[in-house]
Amino acid sequence: MKKIWLLIGIIIVAAGLITWRFFSNPAPPEKITLINPLGPAAIPVAGISSNQVQGDVPLEVQFWKTPDEAVALLAADKAEFAVLPITEAANIYAKDINIKMLGVHEWKVFYLAATGGVSFEGWDSLKGKKIYTPHGRGQTVDILIRSALSERGIDPDRDLEILYASPQEIVSLFKAGKMDFAALPEPFATLAIQGGSGSIVLDFQEYWGKTNNIPERLPVAGLFVKKEFFEKYPEITQDVSQVFAQSTDWSNENADQALEAAGEVLPIPEPVMKTALSRIDFYFVPINKCQEEVEFFLDKMHELYPQGISQLPDEDFYSR
Repeated sequence: MKKIWLLIGIIIVAAGLITWRFFSNPAPPEKITLINPLGPAAIPVAGISSNQVQGDVPLEVQFWKTPDEAVALLAADKAEFAVLPITEAANIYAKDINIKMLGVHEWKVFYLAATGGVSFEGWDSLKGKKIYTPHGRGQTVDILIRSALSERGIDPDRDLEILYASPQEIVSLFKAGKMDFAALPEPFATLAIQGGSGSIVLDFQEYWGKTNNIPERLPVAGLFVKKEFFEKYPEITQDVSQVFAQSTDWSNENADQALEAAGEVLPIPEPVMKTALSRIDFYFVPINKCQEEVEFFLDKMHELYPQGISQLPDEDFYSR
């Protein structure tokens, strides 16, 4: 009799465990969408988009052209994961779109180029000169330039001209000799100096590291996940994060294949892009190993230009 009751007890416990596993582990979605910016950022996801790197759940990569498009897709729950610039992600989070940061994968991309015949011997060299940088006031390089000048008693708005245009327009003006300096991300820095029209004179990542006594890198962009998905599917989130890291590594190790795979969404000649990659650092660092760097970066950007980051994210922004 005791054996029968023992057997019944085992069956009940087993049934309970099965029921618990069924309800506590929801069925995985059939497909997961990762939205990624057009441009050089297509390189790290080339392993995924070309099916060279795969995880347990199918991962589809879609590309966004503008931050507003990325915001719309996330707000409408049309994507579970997103590659975003760190500053843009902080502003998206401030709009009550609940995302969590999984890690940083883009660390090096910004450079100062001088046209032929113009020398750079420190920030004083910019006095009386004309410098172009992309888009408008408050983007990362603009903030870094203005901060560096102000620290040396140079008024960015009076002692020189800082002008804004699209990266493509800046490249054309640079080659035409219509400016002295251009502060650009890659691959536009390479396009600008192509053919001997100028040279790279400053690495902004090196400047950032030496100025702040930290590693010579900038947390430019990273991988994010919708908070609801993160909480519902922690194991799948970890799998996607690992696949993303593996894809980044694959692209670094197979540059030619990655460039070919990303060719359809990279409107840059392959030789130019290959040269630009020598000045871009892509490698995935999980947020638990770089949160302090990200917080320091956002704090400084907010301090130097509060209008650029309206509100610093709280601890829930990070997926530790």
